[in-house]
Amino acid sequence: MGNFVTRFIPAALIAALLATPAFAQQKEIKIGVIYDYTGPLADGGSAAAAQGTKSAIDMINEKGGVEGYKINAIYADAQSKGEVAISETERLLNQEKVDLILGVYSSGQCVPMSAKVDAAKKFMWATVCVSSAVFKDRNLKYVFRPQVHSDQYGFTSCDFLKQNSQKKLGIKPGDLKVAIIYEDGPYGAGNASANDSSCKEMGMKVVLKEGYTATAPDLSTLVTKLRRARPDVILHTGYNPDITLFLRQAKEQGLKWKALIGHGAGYGQIAKLTETFGEDVNYLFNVDPAAAQLLDPKTLKPGMGDLTNEMVKRYQAVKGPGEVPPHASMGFNHTYVFLTDVLPRAIKKYGGYDAEALRKAALDTDIPVGGTIQGYGVKFLPPGNKMSGQNERASMVVMQYVKGKTFIVWPSAIRTAEPVMPLPKGHAYAP
Repeated sequence: MGNFVTRFIPAALIAALLATPAFAQQKEIKIGVIYDYTGPLADGGSAAAAQGTKSAIDMINEKGGVEGYKINAIYADAQSKGEVAISETERLLNQEKVDLILGVYSSGQCVPMSAKVDAAKKFMWATVCVSSAVFKDRNLKYVFRPQVHSDQYGFTSCDFLKQNSQKKLGIKPGDLKVAIIYEDGPYGAGNASANDSSCKEMGMKVVLKEGYTATAPDLSTLVTKLRRARPDVILHTGYNPDITLFLRQAKEQGLKWKALIGHGAGYGQIAKLTETFGEDVNYLFNVDPAAAQLLDPKTLKPGMGDLTNEMVKRYQAVKGPGEVPPHASMGFNHTYVFLTDVLPRAIKKYGGYDAEALRKAALDTDIPVGGTIQGYGVKFLPPGNKMSGQNERASMVVMQYVKGKTFIVWPSAIRTAEPVMPLPKGHAYAP
């Protein structure tokens, strides 16, 4: 066929045909997408976030791309290893020649990655990592994050306790005993520091603050310290294997509590925990941005409910029926905001999609509360602010898992159920 075309169709006609939409190659923007598809962080939420991101990219491409450009996503597996995340960042930038970096679940990866990308004068859109250390006092120019940050996690769980301690537990906040345990990377340490300062400022008694390595093979010493401290409430920040290990050893050693509040990551993957522990994980709390399907679409901008339904449909088509974890919403929502708000503006208003055009476009973003599927708006703190590049409108909720279902229990304005505190009698961890 190729010989026939070149022998019998004039060259000028061939050129004309190739220039038509049916033959012309669509322009493309190359985006390097980095998540942990394998290793322990995958089950902690990274795989769910990655699927959310892919769904958003696929959906945009199916509609023709962005301003005539197809999104050519090059997916890279950080393998739950910081050094791999860095090497993949360098490969995507230097070998694949991507136009920007998007993604990353782990704050331990996000902190060094953001510095490397910014130093290279390339653009990074951080979708899931939460550590406040990504931005705090670093003056990054080309890194933006629509996601919440770890200081918010610490404040939220303490504020929730302050509002419910007397009402639900019969304990005045000033008499409430709180223990803070955490994986000691940037993610856990940031949350724990904010927990510690916030709870103390609200008058609560922090009876233990203890970190551990996320890959620790044994947490029995930590459990022993908790038994001695006898907290009413445990605030825990962890990934997945470490949460599983903690819950197992806590039960074996007879550790009891009135309430346990997790902070995203592994606590956002209730299906995985239920698979291992069954009813023992009933009534766990989780602080996180809202899983989009839990919100009342009537409180959001018109069309957000339909967008949430599309996200859920695409996620379940790949992962199967059941609860859609918050990380899927994060991956989808934050990618969608970039592709439908920032990138089009960069192309139309600032003439392209290099780092400088994307930076200017991001600083122009002004999405009001209710304007995303997760309920919050998007407006980035400007240059000169100690958290420059962070979304100042990002917010979170407190969720509780009850018999396989997820309910919003805080803030009260949007809650879908009353919080259950303390644990019901007969529960594996109830005092």
